Amino acid sequence: MTDLIDPVDRAIINDLQSGFPICSQPYAEAAARLGIGEDALLERLRHMLDRGVLTRFGPLYHAERLGGGLTLAALEAPEERFEAVAAVVNAFPEVAHNYRREHRLNMWFVVATETPERIAEVLAAISERTGLKVFNVPKIEEFYIGLRLDL
Repeated sequence: MTDLIDPVDRAIINDLQSGFPICSQPYAEAAARLGIGEDALLERLRHMLDRGVLTRFGPLYHAERLGGGLTLAALEAPEERFEAVAAVVNAFPEVAHNYRREHRLNMWFVVATETPERIAEVLAAISERTGLKVFNVPKIEEFYIGLRLDL
């Protein structure tokens, strides 16, 4: 992936992983930190999203601390339907991440909801729309690893 980005894009990715300003003009402040203009930052983010260098740009919330629910779920998607099933799963606004795995349960996704009760509703709706059994794999214990992927 690093051959798809220039040094400025690399600096943007590395810097914004450490946090985004909370202020009246966050993009201007982030751009100033990077030594570029606000319009340039916004254009570069759009370009990286359009090219698939970034798949998402946005905040991560701790749903449970906000009164919501959070769970990991998995299903076994037939290979010939994998992309179609992924499209159905990803269409749910509560689905935050979706990953392909080399396992019988080959699709794993994170569901974040406004209320803990909504988790069961979303998983049931995904099961109904895909025709596949969805396994709820809630966390038992949380670990903070401070993941950072410097390029």
